[in-house]
Amino acid sequence: MNTTIFKAYDVRGLVPDELDSESARAIGAGFARFVGGETIVVGRDMRSSSLELSEAFIEGANAAGVSAIRIGLCSTDLLYFASGKLNLPAVMFTASHNPAQYNGIKMCRASAGPISMDTGLAEIAALAEEFQRTPANRGVAPVRNTDRDMLGEYVDHVRSFVDLSVMRPLRIVADTANGMGGLVVPAVFDALGFDLDLMYGDLDGTFPNHPADPIQPENLVDLKARVLSRGADIGLAFDGDADRVFLVDDEAAPVSGSTTTALVASEMLRRYPGATILYNLICSKAVPEIIAELGGVPIRTRVGHSFIKATMAESGAIFGGEHSGHYYFRDNYRADSGLIASMFVLSVLSGTSDRLSQVRVPFERYAASGEVNTKVKDVASVLDFIQNAYGDRANIDQLDGLTVDFGDWWFNVRPSNTEPLLRLNLEAKSSSEVAVRVHEVLAVISKADEKTMQGEE
Repeated sequence: MNTTIFKAYDVRGLVPDELDSESARAIGAGFARFVGGETIVVGRDMRSSSLELSEAFIEGANAAGVSAIRIGLCSTDLLYFASGKLNLPAVMFTASHNPAQYNGIKMCRASAGPISMDTGLAEIAALAEEFQRTPANRGVAPVRNTDRDMLGEYVDHVRSFVDLSVMRPLRIVADTANGMGGLVVPAVFDALGFDLDLMYGDLDGTFPNHPADPIQPENLVDLKARVLSRGADIGLAFDGDADRVFLVDDEAAPVSGSTTTALVASEMLRRYPGATILYNLICSKAVPEIIAELGGVPIRTRVGHSFIKATMAESGAIFGGEHSGHYYFRDNYRADSGLIASMFVLSVLSGTSDRLSQVRVPFERYAASGEVNTKVKDVASVLDFIQNAYGDRANIDQLDGLTVDFGDWWFNVRPSNTEPLLRLNLEAKSSSEVAVRVHEVLAVISKADEKTMQGEE
């Protein structure tokens, strides 16, 4: 088995070259042995390989004496809901925003408890390899798999987060990019009085219209045009497994994950005064400022769902947001859900006569670079160089990568989990200053990389 498919938070690889039925079967056995118990939940997305891979995974789990509840086609947040509702470990077959030739496996403990490389994936990989080396383990134990439709229960759960009686007939455009949003978005919004225009709602894992990766501006082009042509109040863009959402306002301007985090946090604090709210370290500084101004307790976290979920459990936080479009809710088993976040935003819009283009303004105080990726030879050496270059002029911490804060501007550089890349996020008071500072930091990275390469010669 190609163990490189085990990433920081999930399994991901090309089908069938890297991830095939044989490896899925072995991972199923490894997962079943790792989580123990008698039953797991298995869901899948609309990719052409998902059914075959998920059935092979179930065969492996059965060989380890564990039965499966198949919930069929679902979004990842529906899978997490099922894990929480049934209090069972669960797996989702999806490659999220990756192209059609990829697939993957997201795994969790009972009640959507996170599993990452540091908290179980490495052990699951070892158990899967052991299964492959032991042909005698490949029999199927006498277990009984069942099928269960949980869409209706999920819809009720998502709707329970807001007061449906205050919702007004907003005009919504939702681009689900032929991903699983095509199943869950209309199911949740149906009969709520919204005027929903669903774009690319057919489930099609070949993604015939555009990639299901809404963080890339080019994948918002169609949504922005439709928002303007329909005179819509809001545009919603979901990724392939529909756990992330990005917003477009009534003027077709994208809304950052930081702004959405602050907006949802403000509504949370209206309902739960003084509550603790998490934000990851590449969110805008406006997020903790607004949380504190509204009487909440902001806590800064590393990037990544396993860290956020663990911190939520430790701190009792009611909500957490990531700049990348993941939004976590205590009452959603601490799991992320783009649809629950969408419901909060729609609730805010329903309670005001202002348009989203106006509502967003108080939450946007700074200019940001977006993520800028640079390929480097040696990530650790470059990070050391950057720290030495700025160490006597700024506050620096190493919570996740390197965050360098000058007060009126700051940046974070983090290594990619899968490639020899540094990811730069920078924020300053104006777009012009952002451009100047990005040029400066990239020059430092380039100089550091040159020195690293020279050292190898």
